Amino acid sequence: MPLFEGIEQFKNVSPVVQWAIFIVGALIAVVAAFSLCVSIYLMIKYIKFNRRQNSIKKSGGEVARTLLDKNGLKNIKVSTWGSFLFGNSYSHYFHKVRLRRLTKDKDSVTSLAMAAQKTSLAVMDKQGDPDMKARVRMTPFIYFGPAMFIPIVAVGIAIDFILYNFTGVATIISAAVGLLLYVISFVMSIKVLVTEKKAQKMAVEMLKKENMATGEELDMMDELFRLYNIEYINDIILAFLEMVLRVLSIIANVQNGNMQVGNNSNN
Repeated sequence: MPLFEGIEQFKNVSPVVQWAIFIVGALIAVVAAFSLCVSIYLMIKYIKFNRRQNSIKKSGGEVARTLLDKNGLKNIKVSTWGSFLFGNSYSHYFHKVRLRRLTKDKDSVTSLAMAAQKTSLAVMDKQGDPDMKARVRMTPFIYFGPAMFIPIVAVGIAIDFILYNFTGVATIISAAVGLLLYVISFVMSIKVLVTEKKAQKMAVEMLKKENMATGEELDMMDELFRLYNIEYINDIILAFLEMVLRVLSIIANVQNGNMQVGNNSNN
């Protein structure tokens, strides 16, 4: 039984595809709501631990600089990266560990955790970790792949209208290319999660080795890292569902197009 009966856009779309679009859309809404809850809880913990002074009384910037120097990475700079808009990160291309202003300048447990974890990414990069190398090489696809889907499809539609009287061939090809970039981005986002978890483990090991964190502080860090991982997994699931929804949308458009072409031929 058609789900969207009476809606023009779904007039020629099979009931199976209609139901699939509805189910995937509902799943996206559920996962997005859960992701929002996790993000809010993470923000609460981030702020709470950022108010707790760490035992070594060093700011995030000082912790990062200390760990970088101890690992022979004096060439890596420690810079400020906004307050809330941008997250803590490591840049292979700019040779920087970037920390939020509220993280870099505070001597808190949160600062200790973020500085150590992002420094660990730099150490992994220096050591030639295979997952880190793959992440660095594919960075453009990770961040720009999903964003390129709509522009690429738009170009395909324009070519169809201008050169082929909208046969749909260029649109389908461009949609396939855009979808391929989406798939690559999705696969590489899993690689990013793997490297982040490796860096978390290395951060804990480095802090233990240098006696820079107490057992209680390590437990707090573990809680923060766990929440970050859950948030990232949610993002991966959302990306996958969006990719499926785009595929279903293409199928629906093709079904509509084929039916319209068939009707025109009969006329």
